Amino acid sequence: MQFWQFMFVPTMAFLVIVAPIWITMHYRSVNRSSRSLNEEDRQALEDLLATVDRLTERIGVLETILDSDHSNWRDQTERQRRTKE
Repeated sequence: MQFWQFMFVPTMAFLVIVAPIWITMHYRSVNRSSRSLNEEDRQALEDLLATVDRLTERIGVLETILDSDHSNWRDQTERQRRTKE
């Protein structure tokens, strides 16, 4: 009986203080690890970024072509935008 009386306080301290903190920290770490991107999502994101890079390059080429063929196209679009506002 002496042993159980001795172990009562540490057991209660563990159950009341340590166990809830331990369980909370465990589920927080599980939640954080599940929030990261999986391989399929990561690959889709990489594909989208590659597409954005290609489209940006195309826009640059188109602007270069317009600059050489119609040097005042930028002014015309600015005027149109101002008149609409």
